Amino acid sequence: MEEKTKNHHTNKHIRNSKSRTPLLHKPPPPFHHVHTNPLLFPSSSPHQSLNLLSTSIHSSHYYYYYCFYSQFHNTLPLPLPPLPFHPSPPLLPLPPPDQRFFNSISKPLSLPPVVERKQKKQVFEHKDNIRNIKVISGSTEAALVVAKRPDSGGQEGSVIYLLANHFLVKFDPSQKIYHYNVDITPHPSKEIARMIKQKLVETEGKDSFSGSVPAFDGRQNMYSPVEFQEDKLEFFVNLPIQTCKTLMKCGGDLREKQPQKKVDKLFRVSMRLVSKFDGKKQSESWTPLPQEYIHALDVILRENPTEKCTSIGRSFYSSSMGGSKEIGGGSVGLRGFFQSLRQTQQGLALNIDLSIAAFHESIGVIAYLQKKLEFLKDLSRNKGRELSLEERREVEKALKNIRVFVCHRETVQRYRVFGLTEEITESLWFQDRDGKQLRVMSYFKDHYGYEIQFKSLPCLQISRTRPCYLPMELCVICEGQKFLGKLSDDQTAKIMQMGCQRPNERKDTIDKVMSGPVGPSSGKQTREFNLEVSREMTLLKGRVLQPPKLKLDRPRSLVVKGTRWALMSIGGSSDQKSTVPKFIHELTQKCEHLGVFLSKNTTSTTFFEPSHILNNVSLLELKLKEIQRAASSNLQLIICVMERKHKGYGDLKRIAETKIGVVTQCCLYPNITKLNSQFVSNLALKINAKIGGTMSELYNSIPSHIPRLFRLDEPVIFMGADVTHPHPFDDCSPSVAAVVGSINWPEANRYVSRMRSQTHRQEIIQDLDVMVKELLEDFHKALKKLPNRIIFFRDGVSETQFKKVLQEELQSIKAACSNFDHYNPTITFAVVQKRHHTRLFRRDPVCHHENIPPGTVVDTVITHPKEFDFYLCSHLGVKGTSRPTHYHILWDENEFTSDELQRLVYNLCYTFVRCTKPVSIVPPAYYAHLAAYRGRLYIERSSELTSGGSMNPSCVSRVGPPKTIPLPKLSDNVKNLMFYC
Repeated sequence: MEEKTKNHHTNKHIRNSKSRTPLLHKPPPPFHHVHTNPLLFPSSSPHQSLNLLSTSIHSSHYYYYYCFYSQFHNTLPLPLPPLPFHPSPPLLPLPPPDQRFFNSISKPLSLPPVVERKQKKQVFEHKDNIRNIKVISGSTEAALVVAKRPDSGGQEGSVIYLLANHFLVKFDPSQKIYHYNVDITPHPSKEIARMIKQKLVETEGKDSFSGSVPAFDGRQNMYSPVEFQEDKLEFFVNLPIQTCKTLMKCGGDLREKQPQKKVDKLFRVSMRLVSKFDGKKQSESWTPLPQEYIHALDVILRENPTEKCTSIGRSFYSSSMGGSKEIGGGSVGLRGFFQSLRQTQQGLALNIDLSIAAFHESIGVIAYLQKKLEFLKDLSRNKGRELSLEERREVEKALKNIRVFVCHRETVQRYRVFGLTEEITESLWFQDRDGKQLRVMSYFKDHYGYEIQFKSLPCLQISRTRPCYLPMELCVICEGQKFLGKLSDDQTAKIMQMGCQRPNERKDTIDKVMSGPVGPSSGKQTREFNLEVSREMTLLKGRVLQPPKLKLDRPRSLVVKGTRWALMSIGGSSDQKSTVPKFIHELTQKCEHLGVFLSKNTTSTTFFEPSHILNNVSLLELKLKEIQRAASSNLQLIICVMERKHKGYGDLKRIAETKIGVVTQCCLYPNITKLNSQFVSNLALKINAKIGGTMSELYNSIPSHIPRLFRLDEPVIFMGADVTHPHPFDDCSPSVAAVVGSINWPEANRYVSRMRSQTHRQEIIQDLDVMVKELLEDFHKALKKLPNRIIFFRDGVSETQFKKVLQEELQSIKAACSNFDHYNPTITFAVVQKRHHTRLFRRDPVCHHENIPPGTVVDTVITHPKEFDFYLCSHLGVKGTSRPTHYHILWDENEFTSDELQRLVYNLCYTFVRCTKPVSIVPPAYYAHLAAYRGRLYIERSSELTSGGSMNPSCVSRVGPPKTIPLPKLSDNVKNLMFYC
């Protein structure tokens, strides 16, 4: 029976459809036989829980709800005690806005005479050319306008015809799309949710869905090309789900899987119409398509690959795309493809690219640990082996946050590993729901007839808040889990080898995806929604810019003479140590050739230390101080030759740069024994950069390249900024922000840096105003004047963060400038993006196997329809396929033309201090990335030493935001050097 109900969200009356339920054969049991799960109704007895349940639903549906909720009974791996009821805390009023922010923006900035020339009138909204911030109900709203393209694109350079991996998507703008919110209970995985949707399409498609095949994102959003019969729909779906039943050998290896059984599980599915829209233009001028429309088309185009591949983020992986490859350490590499819908100058385009990722191998946990950890390789032959404290930390680190399923019983549940138990399995007890103490080993013997073999190993803890244990040998790692930790060097090499394809090979792979069965245009959805996806890459014209001339005969004033240095050998065999004298000779010769004179009057002996010194921070610090004293406390450089890579590398850098006040250059014995000429040259370049020298200088100064804007007597500062975040499963370590700034003009090839730790995973740089102020002070100290222009390159920002970053960080830069009287330089704020998936291929079939040449720039067809952005490939791609860097200018008071800014960025790429060839991203952004990584190294090693090498328990159970650990203060001898290079 239909009834009218009021929708409180839209204040409209919409109809409830008839609930459709499968036929059930058993009558409902009497009330006094009902069992409820205390996890669902922790505050009530079973009778009270049933009353709560029965009053919340329509009486005619009581029985179906009872069957639906009764599935929760007895589903946990171990009996658990009832949980106490904790009422929700009262809502607290929001704190008042920070008055300091309003104070900082209320102070006007005065303009110096030098910037009174005509500037580009990019205004915040009205009234003031600098800012106009409105305060509305206690919040701030800054109406910033992202910079528009100043012209129709650049004209400089020779023309080159290219193909881009963007595929045009044609759509009917009058085609309406109906958006339905989907709620499935109990909450299933995305895979199960799609199975439910598919069953509904098969059974209810013609009736309830009006014959359509809707697209579903596996969570809450469903899109249909036609309106359903009712605005509200409700179904009960009885879905047969395969259970996991696998027997284990004593050694922890898997036997062949038994035939999987299917268990029916009941789901309630509720749908309601939330909106309907189309793609018609609202005005004659170009306006971006609504984000809701873009998202709907994205879900529609992802429907087919999602059904046939493993979906991770925006990428899809399948063994059919070249098979999986073992990369060691319990991980496998899988080929896949990336897919993203973008608005470009040519219209909507689908960006398709090759993607490679590492996944955890789906094997037993014991077998996984044997592959992952060297010290557990013989675990099958030594089942009674206990773990030392350090080994236990390594095991916990290897398994933390991995999802597993159990193989001692039939179940569809998956569990996330939160840690290990403190006690070994043999000593582990737990309390059941009746409060009775049970021994874990006895429980599995009595209930499942299984004798636990690895009694001396800890169990897996699979709950964040309560005791819930699983023996390792009864757990299997779930399939399709991307490896999110740091790969070893060997694993990284194998993954890179899988993805290292020449341009013609990569292009063929992408073309096969578009024409193959897993491609976005091979399913039913494109026809359902009147979409047409081109299977041809986008043809466009690029330009190749002329490279700048470099000064080959560098003046001596640019290099450092008489550097006082020492050599420290850490570990190594006798044969390796015997190569040290020859290495010193070759290095000093190469440095002199480059204009760097390592002092002949260095410390008299080489310091040979055992490798275990890197495991002892106190001993390492004492040894470094001893080396410094041997040089009469006048040491500038320590060259450290290490036997192999070691985590103590971070301690060495931190102690040397914050406590000793000396820069270090590390290298490995396997490299110095070969004494490759290129290796020694690269080492000399890095040493030169760290001790304050410069190598690369443009033959014609930067002002001569852009005379309309730049002058020799009006200095310009180039700044770069980046933020690094902790690894994905670390939920407490702070993020690290770094900002660098040039301190010479017109060469602009020497930089100083500032680093700060900040709130966990905070992308906006919190202390940017302080760091910019300090960099401006350093610039003034070096040149006796402040810069007239600031060119700011921001790394690591996604498109969704553009406006927020511009609004907050531009304000911080201006706030830093306001600390100086009558100072308001013109600012250009550009975002540098390297982690994108646009690739450019030569169209010429004669050289289609070659990478695009350095200097290739594209600013039409595949770029933003109106905003100021371009792709620049500034480096020479030797291996694989070159990735151009994407530059998106968010703010430009300097009024650059496309040609001027592209020429400036390309020329700067030749000034990187540790390379004689152009680099792939503009140096200020590159330096900021290196500096942020160095700060991250400080934080990681400090955290490991504090917590003993394992994740701090507070990271798992903390309440409130994590505390920010401050970075150690850099030594005055080091802070103005490029020690991070």
